[in-house]
Amino acid sequence: MSVIRALEGADLPAVAGMFQRVLRKERTEAPAALIDYMRRFYLEAPGCGGDLRSLVHVNDAGRVSGFVGVHILPMQFNGRQLRAAICSSLMVEDHERDPMAGARLLKAYLDGPQDISFSETANDISARLWTRLRGVVLPQYSLDWVRVMRPSSFVLSLSASRIKLARMFNPFAHALDRFYCRRMKSSERRWSGVAADGAGHGAFRTSEIDSDTFAKLVEPLTAQFALRPAWAEGQLHHILADAAQKPDLGELVYVSVASPVGSNVGAFAYHARAGEIGRVLQILALPGQAGSVIDCLIDHAAARGVSGLRGRIQPALLEAMLGRRIAFLTVASTVAHSRDSELLDAMKNSQAFLNGLAGEQWSRLTGGGFT
Repeated sequence: MSVIRALEGADLPAVAGMFQRVLRKERTEAPAALIDYMRRFYLEAPGCGGDLRSLVHVNDAGRVSGFVGVHILPMQFNGRQLRAAICSSLMVEDHERDPMAGARLLKAYLDGPQDISFSETANDISARLWTRLRGVVLPQYSLDWVRVMRPSSFVLSLSASRIKLARMFNPFAHALDRFYCRRMKSSERRWSGVAADGAGHGAFRTSEIDSDTFAKLVEPLTAQFALRPAWAEGQLHHILADAAQKPDLGELVYVSVASPVGSNVGAFAYHARAGEIGRVLQILALPGQAGSVIDCLIDHAAARGVSGLRGRIQPALLEAMLGRRIAFLTVASTVAHSRDSELLDAMKNSQAFLNGLAGEQWSRLTGGGFT
């Protein structure tokens, strides 16, 4: 008889192998580095343990055939302390033999003691399972955004992910972009690129900072959200250190934004590699300042030579993004579940700080390499 139980260290080779086959679509054996990372991420990271655990599905033959990964995030709602459980991976093998395994895993996870459950990477199948179990899709949190900055390099970067030989055209693409962007008028906004002198952020000033300084800015720049993280001691620093370990995406850059009078109004963090598409981890902005912070991000990334930017939406940034030649696409859904209708309403009404640092895509399981 199949069972669902808490993840144990001995399960990790099987879980890592399933992760390779089901989520990464690779036929190679799971590397030891992936197994070690999963041990740290699911069993040893700050917040792990206790009564909130990742779960495995063990089939009739005694083999691990399903998994739901759980990452713990302390949160607060109008001063009330809560626990959120983030679903970081939901996967099942041999679906044909046990078609209800995924639903049972998800139900066992949602029936846990947490106040809130959510995921920002639910595919169509997972999203349907969530809604059948009284979860909700949060469309205003479910968009990825893209800003093209250097069009030739942008297209080449997309092609290179499928055709390795495409990179041999990099010098030609860079030359074409220089010619194109220099012909744009100062601060001109086009869907196809950014002028050579940037998007125009006025008298706002940017300063590159370290991860510790960035971490100190997170709380004051998210205080406007009724539902927001209340990271345990050392947890946010652990997240930022983990997020930085993605060499394929480039350096993780932290930047603060100051107003013309010198007060801090925002910050952002993104992975940057010249000629590639920069991956934005987080944008933070005080109310009313999102447009200026986004302009600063675009200009800073352009100066570093990235071909474009891509990130996950925050509803508080959406209005400012609409006028800045930013495109939106749906790759995965943000889904949530809570037995407390007040908490669910806060998420439905965009009063929650979710995605990015308060999510799962910072981990090396998304965008990280293992050899």
